[in-house]
Formats: sequence, C-alpha cells, structure tokens
Amino acid sequence: MSAPRPTRREALGVGLLAGLGLADVLALRARAASADPAPRAKGVIHLYLPGGLAHQESFDPKPLSPAAYRGNVQAIGTSLDGVQFSRYLPRLAKRAHEVTLIRSMTHREAAHERGAHSILTGYAPSPALVYPSLGSVVSHELGMRTALPAYVCVPNAPDPYASHGYLSASFGPFELGSDPARSDFGVRDLVPPKEVDASRAARRRALRDEVDRGFHGRHPAADGPTAMDTFYERAYALLDSAEARAAFDLSAESSAMRDRYGRTDVGQRLLLARRLIAAGTRFVTVSAGGWDHHENIERGVSRGLPPIDQALAALLEDLGASGLLDETLVLVTTEFGRTPKVNNTGGRDHWPGAFSVLLAGGGVRRGFVLGATDATATAVEADPVHPEDLARTVFTLLGVQPDRELTAGTRPVRLVKGGRVLTELCA
Repeated sequence: MSAPRPTRREALGVGLLAGLGLADVLALRARAASADPAPRAKGVIHLYLPGGLAHQESFDPKPLSPAAYRGNVQAIGTSLDGVQFSRYLPRLAKRAHEVTLIRSMTHREAAHERGAHSILTGYAPSPALVYPSLGSVVSHELGMRTALPAYVCVPNAPDPYASHGYLSASFGPFELGSDPARSDFGVRDLVPPKEVDASRAARRRALRDEVDRGFHGRHPAADGPTAMDTFYERAYALLDSAEARAAFDLSAESSAMRDRYGRTDVGQRLLLARRLIAAGTRFVTVSAGGWDHHENIERGVSRGLPPIDQALAALLEDLGASGLLDETLVLVTTEFGRTPKVNNTGGRDHWPGAFSVLLAGGGVRRGFVLGATDATATAVEADPVHPEDLARTVFTLLGVQPDRELTAGTRPVRLVKGGRVLTELCA
C-alpha cells in the first residue's frame, strides 16, 4: 500500500544532513507516522452473518474429505479455476472472479459474544474495556459526508459490540427501528407527526436549546447529554434534508430492481444499504439470518444461503453498473466458523480456528483467494488472517490511520493493536 518506511538510523541521518536538529527530526517522523493513508474507498457495506456461518457449507467446501467432515452439501465450480463454493451459492460462484476471498480467518474466541466482539471491533474481548465497532471508528474519524448519518445499522445493530464502545455515544450507529423487508417499512421518527408543522417544530427546538444551555452550564463534561445533543442535531439535519430522507425511501426503486435483490430480508436490506452508500453514508452494517446450526446444517444453509446469494450478486452487479463498486468496499463476515466434523445431530458446533470472509470493490483485488485451510477445513495452513489484520486493512482502505491513538478514560488506545495491512489483497 505504501513505500517501505526508512529505518530510524536512515531517518535521523537524512534529517541531520539537511540541517535539522534531533527534536525536529523526531517531530517530523511522528507526524509522518500519524499521517492518514490515501483512501481507496469512500464507504463500506458490511454484511454480517450472526451465529457463525460454516465455511465448509459456503466458501470453503472440502468435497474430497471423508463424509464425516465434508457433510452433505455439494460443491460447485466457480469462475476461478480450482475454486469451489457451496451449491447454494451459484450466482456468487459465477462472480468469483470479481471478489477476494479470505479462507484463512482465525481467532481463539469460541463464544458468540466474544467472537462477535473480535470481528466487529478488531480487538479480542477485554474485561477492562469495550472497544468501538469498525463503523463507530469510521464515524469518529471521518464524520458525516452529507446530512445522512455516517454509520447506519440495517435494520438494527446486530450485536452490542456493533456500537460505540469507549467512544462517545454520538458515534454509535443510527438504527432504523423498522425492517426494509416489511411492506409498511418506514424509518422511525424520520417524518415529524402531522400535527407538528414547521413553526411548531421551530418553537420546540428553541425551547429545547434554552433548556440545554442551562444544563450544560452546570454539567459541562457530561457525555450523555452531549451525545444526545449530537443525535438531535443529526436528526434535525435529516428532517431538513429532502435528499437525505429520500435515501431511505425504498419505494423509489422499481419493482424489477427490488425483485433482482430478492423480496427477502437480506435482499431489501442490501438494496437500502446501496441507496444509503450512494447518498453519502460512510459505513452500513446489514445483518441477516441466524447461522448457529448445531443441528441439521444442510437444511439451515439450503434455506439461508440462496437469499444471500441472490442479494449479494445483485449488489455487486448494481454497484458495478453504477460505478460505485470501485469506491465501495463490500465486506461479508461472521463471528467464527463451524467444527470440522458434522456432529451426531447433523450440525456443526463453534469453531474459531478457521473460517472465511469475502470482500469486493473499494481497492480490493478481483479474483483472488488469500490463505487456505487443510484438507478437512480444520486449521489454517497458509497465510493466517486475524481480526486485527482485517480491521487494519479496512481502515487503511478508507484512509484512516490504524495506529492513531484515542483516549479511553485516561489511557491512550490505538484504533488497531498489532496486525498488518493485507497488502496482497489490495488492488
């Protein structure tokens, strides 16, 4: 992603030769280290599949392994030579040459909440601190592009760890309070009540501002009220912006377009995510389905994967046709994989040792597979990727410096601790 940094000795030597003092050189190096990388993407659509999607039944099938490992879901070829997907992903199989697939994600957290924390924040869980989600960090670091919220969860935050963590609550996600898949979908409080006209709304706003001034004079450091002020201001911006309100209006899409994505939960949620990204939202997290298949995993994926397949393929095609794919990072994650062996109820249990992640657009290579698992999908045998690697890469693609330090209470905390930018998957 960038040229190699000079060693400390080289930097000091060049600086001193140029006539700079030691303090000047160290200051220059500190500023260079904190500089933001050049952005490759303007926004992210993050499809999060809660519960733990089985890599064996989706993006990393093992058709040649013993029956106890491979399960009953057949594998099919893709548009990439030698790469196979589940039979329930035929549309994505035809578009495999457009995406990057990580088959070597791994961490150590086998409990749902701990695995979710790891993937959604890039940090292993800590008893001392709840870290902010990737979306909240992006909201904090990059702010709003338009009147739309910088970070939106569709329909709601999929997990407590999809929120602001130690950051101010003002950087938490905007949640819809309604599902785009519903026929009566409408964003909660986006339109004022009919009995509240413009003049009445203005009087209410003025009264609230007067009350707030008195409160803040007595409690200037209180985060809760300050965060609430931010939410109110963003709500006013939404109410005042016809363009922002229009982004949430799915009825503006043609019936044919809605059919292309699928009249399913995930189909309509991803369609709305595309509208929000096109209108200026920076980070949209979409949650879909439940993938905790301890029993009868074949039935679970046969029902759950086809809508994902249809909606994701439509999203990639739609973003590509509109020119948005090059500036939009599409990210598909889950909290962990499933056990190598099928259990005695036909399911698979929790397995953080190996699982898959899909990426597309936004500065990512096309038609690339990073990493590999062994013959039974038990362990990563090449190029392991950890949550901090993924977080560091996502931030870098967005132009956010992963090593920047924020303050949690009184302690400095980096946006990402450790890890590496996955330069091999960057275009």
